[in-house]
Amino acid sequence: MVTPAFVLQARAQPDAASCEARVGFTASRRIGGAVVRNRARRRLKALAARVLAARARVGWDYVLIARAEAVTRPWPSLVADLEDALARLERGPGPAASGGTP
Repeated sequence: MVTPAFVLQARAQPDAASCEARVGFTASRRIGGAVVRNRARRRLKALAARVLAARARVGWDYVLIARAEAVTRPWPSLVADLEDALARLERGPGPAASGGTP
């Protein structure tokens, strides 16, 4: 799920249906220097601690990939973005993703 500040990827763990959710974070050089990347990662970690702690599915892996706006986007917008992305994941793929006509 793509948002202005991050990309959320999620996948069920193949052999761990009862394990707790795992979360990974990444920020490439494309978004800026080390200071900018570290700030983006810190904000995404705080976001995951707040939102994913309560909403993550058991036995799933999540990856938050920082985009340039992760550093400047207001905190309430980041929270809303992650909650919306998780809701879209729970609804499942749309017709375009499943090969249907839009």
